[in-house]
Amino acid sequence: MNYFKLVLFGFVFFLFNCIVTKENTIKEPSSVKKNLLFIMVDDLRPELNSYGKNRIISPNIDALATNGISFNRAYCNVPVCGASRASLLTGIRPTSTRFLRYDASVKKEAPNVLNLVKHLKNEGYTTVSNNKISHLKKDIEDWDEEWYPFIKGWRNYVSEENIKLEEGGNHGFAYESPNVEDDAYNDGKTANKSIEDLKQLKAAGNPFFLAVGFVKPHLPFNAPKKYWDLYDPKNIELPENFKFPKNAPNTARHSWGELRYYKDIPKKGQVTDKIAKKLIHGYYASVSYVDAQIGKLLNELDTLNLRENTVIILVGDHGWSLMEHGLWVKHSNFEVALQVPLIVNAPGIQKNKRTNSIAELVDIYPSICDLINVPKPRHLEGESFVNALHNPSKIFKNMAFSRYQKGETLIADNYFYTEWQRKNKTISKMLYDHNIDPNENRNLAIENHYKRIVDSLSHILNKKIKP
Repeated sequence: MNYFKLVLFGFVFFLFNCIVTKENTIKEPSSVKKNLLFIMVDDLRPELNSYGKNRIISPNIDALATNGISFNRAYCNVPVCGASRASLLTGIRPTSTRFLRYDASVKKEAPNVLNLVKHLKNEGYTTVSNNKISHLKKDIEDWDEEWYPFIKGWRNYVSEENIKLEEGGNHGFAYESPNVEDDAYNDGKTANKSIEDLKQLKAAGNPFFLAVGFVKPHLPFNAPKKYWDLYDPKNIELPENFKFPKNAPNTARHSWGELRYYKDIPKKGQVTDKIAKKLIHGYYASVSYVDAQIGKLLNELDTLNLRENTVIILVGDHGWSLMEHGLWVKHSNFEVALQVPLIVNAPGIQKNKRTNSIAELVDIYPSICDLINVPKPRHLEGESFVNALHNPSKIFKNMAFSRYQKGETLIADNYFYTEWQRKNKTISKMLYDHNIDPNENRNLAIENHYKRIVDSLSHILNKKIKP
């Protein structure tokens, strides 16, 4: 009798184990951590077909937008590469003493902050950085691997003319279009490296954070000839607002010094229309070149069947002026320097939608945490935009804050308000209403009719400004 009970107990225990094992097997897929493919493109403005523009040929970025959510109103918190990236990777905003310049350093300016890389590494992620993610090499030491292509001269010229100019101690041209393959340039090498990484990361089986930084369309506008040939030079046009607004303050100007160093660019004054169109052509070609590299990377993600469990975020670090307001490069408080493309693909979100809910780059860190289901550190100063991904027609956020040097900008609904202070006194200000003036040509801040609005926006802005 005792033996019979023992056998019966063993059989019941066996059945119980089978049921538990089956339940665990069923539940296991939901507990698998999502991968993160983070693509950052230097100096990329949202002048893409997926954003309703028809000037730049970018089929792969457009396809990414078709498979996810695009933010119509995404803004950087500071329009300079090093500072913007440091703010994004730490989840804290720039201030008057932190994250100001191209060489902003996480290690020096926010050494005790739990950066995104370390946080995901602590959560079990394999972390890989390819090419330009943080501006300074080894500024974040928490990557499992931080890779850069070998280069001789950061401008990455391959044409003999530009190489000779640079070797002779002179600056080359701000563009080149040699008849070479994609991997003659570093962004092509970066795509190849990242493709190999995807294969290895899948084989390893651990959740991964693969960050891929493409440098173009940063100056100089170097791209293989086939990408220049996508555009007819006769169809390249100057912007409508190619002159600095008469009623805008001089403090809003800058000398676009980053461009001044190149051959045939005057040290003072505007470039000729011919050179302006060449620069615009080069910018377009560089974006199309990077778009092709992004396409290769996404194709490999699909080939490896990784797309369904991978969050993909594509973003620019800041905007870029192409002669709007008579300005070039970034470094301004106009929208063209502050607005960035932001496209998100993730399991469970809608496809081929656009949202007008505002997003800031400082929001990316908390949003990643929500998207891959890891805790959000308490120090984060941004807000997760995940709600906008699930309900893109609803406005969840209607304000953003940006700054460049002493210029502080508040984006509130349709208003763009900027003020410059010296010794706690406002010395100049700009206000644009994008409902009536999307190109920011009429500074309303000097018009008495808008004084009440200016005072209200200034109050909101100054409550947010940190010393």
